Amino acid sequence: MTHLHQDAVIIGGGFYGAAIAVYLVKQRGFKRVVLIEREPSLLTRASYNNQARVHNGCHYPRSFTTAYRSRINFPKFVQDWPQAINHDFTQLYAISRRNSKVTPKQFERFCREIGVEYQVAEPLLHALFEPRLIENVYVVNECAFDALKLASWARQELIESGVSVRCDTHALTISKGRETALQVGVRTPSGAKQLITSRYVFNCTYSGLNHFSGDFSGVESGLKQEITEMALMKMPDSLCGLGVTVMDGPFFSMMPFPARGLHTLSHVRYTPHQHWDDQPGLDPYEKLQNYDKKSRVDRMVRDVARYMPDVLGAIYEESLFEIKTVLTKNESDDGRPILFERHMALPGCYSILGGKIDNIYDVLEKLNEVV
Repeated sequence: MTHLHQDAVIIGGGFYGAAIAVYLVKQRGFKRVVLIEREPSLLTRASYNNQARVHNGCHYPRSFTTAYRSRINFPKFVQDWPQAINHDFTQLYAISRRNSKVTPKQFERFCREIGVEYQVAEPLLHALFEPRLIENVYVVNECAFDALKLASWARQELIESGVSVRCDTHALTISKGRETALQVGVRTPSGAKQLITSRYVFNCTYSGLNHFSGDFSGVESGLKQEITEMALMKMPDSLCGLGVTVMDGPFFSMMPFPARGLHTLSHVRYTPHQHWDDQPGLDPYEKLQNYDKKSRVDRMVRDVARYMPDVLGAIYEESLFEIKTVLTKNESDDGRPILFERHMALPGCYSILGGKIDNIYDVLEKLNEVV
C-alpha cells in the first residue's frame, strides 16, 4: 500500500470542495493539497443537479439568519463568479391567498428588514397568475448560476493552484495516523488501495458525510436524506424570461437552468420522492442508484397550471434525480445554515455541509478560524 503525505486532503469535488482547495493554496499558503472525487469529473452531483438559484434572501421568511446571510453573500458571489451568473430573466415571488405561511404585508416587511429591494409586479406579469389563488406578485433581484461554467472555473483554478485532483477515486476510511497526522484510505481507479497521510482532512461529501470507516464516527448533527426530482422544462415564450417562486407553503418554483438553456420545475409536494434519517451503513448513493426514478412531472404541471395556466404549454425534457441532504434541526424553519463540525477524536478533521451555493463564504470564514 503506497503512502503520500499532504498538507490537506479534501474529500468531495463539488463546488465547496473545489473552492476550499483553491482557498487553502491561494489564501493560506498550503503547498500540497489533494482533492478526491468519486465521480469521473468535478461538480457533477449536487452542485449540478439543483435549482441553480443564487439566493438573495427572499426565499427564507421563516429563517431570518439564513435570509440575512444570503442577502450579505449574494453580491459577493455575483462579483466573484461573474462568468457563471445569468441575470437575463425577471425573478418573481408570488404570494398565495391560501395555505401560505406568509402574507403580502409580512413578505414586504421581511424584505425591508433584510434590506432586499422589491417592487410590485406590473399588470402584464400579474396577468400570468390566477387572481383567485394569487394575492400579490413581486419582482426581486435574484439570478441563476451555470454549473458547467462553475466546473470550468474549478478545473482552471485547481490546475493553476497546483492542487492534485483525483477523480474516480473513492475515499473509504479516515483514521488517526502515527503521532498526529491523519490517514485517508482510498480506492484508486484501478481498484488498488492507497493511504494518504495529511495534517488536515476536510470532508465535503454532502450526502456522504457519515459514510467512512476507520476512526471516523460520523457527524454529531442529525442529517435527513431525500431523493429529489427536478424536472427540466422548455417553457413557452410567455414564461421563458421568468423565474417564479410561490410562497410559502405546498407550492412550486420554476427557475432558469443555464447549463441546459431550460427551466427547472420543482414542487414542495412532488420534488421529494423519499426521505430517511441518515445512518451509517445506509449508503444514500446506493439508494438513489436502485431507486425507480419515475417522474412526477405530470402532477407538478397539473398543480402549477392552477396558478399559472401558461405552464401547460411547457415541454418536458427530462428529470434530474439527486440526493438532497439537510440538517434535521432545520426542518421546521426551512433554514439552511452551514454545518462545520470539528471531530475531536481526529484532530485536524472537519466535516462541512452547505445547503446553498452562497454559503461558501460562511465556510471560508470558519476555515479562517481553524487553519
